[in-house]
Amino acid sequence: MFDIKEMLEIVMLVCFGLSWPMNVVKHYRSREIKGISLQFTFLIIFGYLAGLCAKLMSGGLTFVAVVYIINLFMVLLDLCVYFRNKKIAA
Repeated sequence: MFDIKEMLEIVMLVCFGLSWPMNVVKHYRSREIKGISLQFTFLIIFGYLAGLCAKLMSGGLTFVAVVYIINLFMVLLDLCVYFRNKKIAA
């Protein structure tokens, strides 16, 4: 079962991660790169990778790692939409 630390980490990740699907849809529909920061996006990707690596290294591969992977996937999807929009704008 989950301990309180894992539950709090999951809550933090879910709360933070809920914005990514909305962000992806907004960027996809707008077809613009205005307002998107690549530096911020790469920093978030690095943070999720670091968190996931920490889970793997601690041997505590739990549902928390799944939430990291879902959030990481959504940020990578947003990055793909950025490059799609950049190509459209060119």
